[in-house]
Amino acid sequence: MTTPAPSTATASRFAPDALVLGDRPLRPGVLPQDTSRFGDDVWKLKPAIVQDHHRELILNFPMIPACFRQVAKELMACELANDLPPGERPARIFTLRGHFADLRLFLGWAAERVTRLCELTPADLADYLTHLGTLRIALDTHRTKTFVARKLWLFRAKLSDALSFDPATVPGWLRPKRRNDGENTTERIPEQVIGPLLTWALRWIEDFSDDVLRAHDEYAGLRDNSTPNRIRRGAPRIKGAPAHLAVVLDRYRAQDQPLPGARGCRSQKTDTLVVNTSHLARQVGCNRGAFNTDTCRAMIAEAQRDLGLDDDTYLLAQVAGRIDGRPWRGRIAYEDVPRLDRLLAAACYVVISYLSGMRDSEVKHLAGGCLSKAATEDGHTYRRRVTSLAFKGEQDVRGAEAHWVVGEPVERAIRIMERLAPDGNQRLFSVLASSPHYRRTDPNRSKTSTQTVTDLRLFIDWINDYCTAHGRTDTIPHVNGRPWPITTRQFRRTLAWFIARRPGGSIAGAIQYRHLSVQMFEGYAGTSESGFRPEVEAEQALARGEQLLDLAAVGEHHRLTGPAGAEAELRLAEFAQHADFPGKVVTDPVRLKRLMARHDPHIYPGSFVTCVHVPDRALCRRAEDSADGPSLPDCQPLRCRNVALNTDNRDALAEHLHHLAAALAEGEALAPFPRQRLQQQHDEITDFLTRHTPDQEHR
Repeated sequence: MTTPAPSTATASRFAPDALVLGDRPLRPGVLPQDTSRFGDDVWKLKPAIVQDHHRELILNFPMIPACFRQVAKELMACELANDLPPGERPARIFTLRGHFADLRLFLGWAAERVTRLCELTPADLADYLTHLGTLRIALDTHRTKTFVARKLWLFRAKLSDALSFDPATVPGWLRPKRRNDGENTTERIPEQVIGPLLTWALRWIEDFSDDVLRAHDEYAGLRDNSTPNRIRRGAPRIKGAPAHLAVVLDRYRAQDQPLPGARGCRSQKTDTLVVNTSHLARQVGCNRGAFNTDTCRAMIAEAQRDLGLDDDTYLLAQVAGRIDGRPWRGRIAYEDVPRLDRLLAAACYVVISYLSGMRDSEVKHLAGGCLSKAATEDGHTYRRRVTSLAFKGEQDVRGAEAHWVVGEPVERAIRIMERLAPDGNQRLFSVLASSPHYRRTDPNRSKTSTQTVTDLRLFIDWINDYCTAHGRTDTIPHVNGRPWPITTRQFRRTLAWFIARRPGGSIAGAIQYRHLSVQMFEGYAGTSESGFRPEVEAEQALARGEQLLDLAAVGEHHRLTGPAGAEAELRLAEFAQHADFPGKVVTDPVRLKRLMARHDPHIYPGSFVTCVHVPDRALCRRAEDSADGPSLPDCQPLRCRNVALNTDNRDALAEHLHHLAAALAEGEALAPFPRQRLQQQHDEITDFLTRHTPDQEHR
């Protein structure tokens, strides 16, 4: 073990009034002189958090032991200002907040042994590794905590106190794991989860939303008349309360509707529900105290005798939505609206996020008026485009304007969110006005990712509870015995997987998502700025690699026929030789991706043909456009010399031949020209299969 070199502390390079956020971009309207300074005990990071959906963060230095508070400030100031040692990468604000938590753990432990970092020895850090082992934390978490401790050595030239040796020399010290930036490690949502989740989200948008929105509008008007809101906006007291109350009670009589009951409030004398006078006051537009007169009390008592008392405070909005021909729920109570709003917003998030391919940050920066449509002269809409801000990969951390082509369900979801969003709010997915937390939050700040995940889990719980109560089977199932841990990042990842894992790319996506997938892939996914096309292409390469390894593992002799069958055999044999375990399917996606990148045989299995791609002789596209491989939807299998046939291809062609024969058997039902074309196609496929059967080719 290396003997630590002596070290002496130096004076701090930071003045107490130095601005700690340095040259980092600030939120609109924030001036640098209003941000935190080095001498502050608490550094507010919100001015440098430019994305609206992130929560406010602080660095609370009083939580650091006093003997190490100065050096902790120096380290964080260097990282915030990107004043880094050679080889260190700049970190995002959220990463630095995580570093601060790890730093606090290390310095809290160190303060129990020494008062200066330069006094720590390798033996001490070996004990720290032992201490981390008692915390029962994951290996990656263990790496980050040791990585932050090592920063006190890496930044030693910039700190007034630092470690006197490199912790990496301590046996067992873990270095940070470098993840390949091109590798997507986000899990996709399993098919058995995303299927019913999307179905229920669309059901909420298409069938239930009108009921919820009518209740929302009625609730909004009543909420504005609540006593706290009237006091907040300084509304004047209403005059002639009995006359206004009479109008409301007459409306109850005209509709033969019982008076509203106060949920959870019962009379002490009779142990029965009491009239919800607060709700009557909201309907009148006055404070409840205005009813504290003999006249008003007598009017309410008389109406109660005539109409009776309801078991809750129900809104006038009627439920019209149906499921299996029956109303999807009973009457909507006043207290139910905030939860229904929240569930509807969660359904809109699922549809927008999944059917557009947008990232969470991009969805959270949608604003009113973000949707534009292009239509023909007769009013038919042929394109819907959504505008938001994109952040990943952009030079400006404040984001850059980007566009996504979407379908009608996304349009419907956006229109719903425009109705739900409070008046004057900048973002659609901000805290809803019906939420009890609305007045305590920034009205123009979007919900955080954590809040959205909570809403999604609430939505899934509602689905399962509803299915259980109504004997339905379309629940959101558990995966491996546990609820699926859904996150906002998984929707885009899952969409890319579904598009890539269907033969024919975006055409297969059209089968899964009808016309939506073609629009998404050729619109948003087709732009280089979005980064979605590379994700889909990476998934397509993995899927193709799995298919090719399956073909290479088959022991059938001469299983590939056709004009390019022999060449396909040679390419597959060479491809299999580069696999570590020839004859077995590679299940590790990282290893398979590496294998495809280095030794791609450029064989593309399809439904009717397997293309052995040679650009110069391809008939599906011009040579200058062939960098991305063949275009299977434009394939001319009976004429192209790149065509090979495996067993599945021959079976698919034989089945198609059977359908042609069935159509030709109808005889007189076909017009002469269509019959001639079908007969020609039938004869050509028959001749093609006869010439390229395994027995015929290898006699």
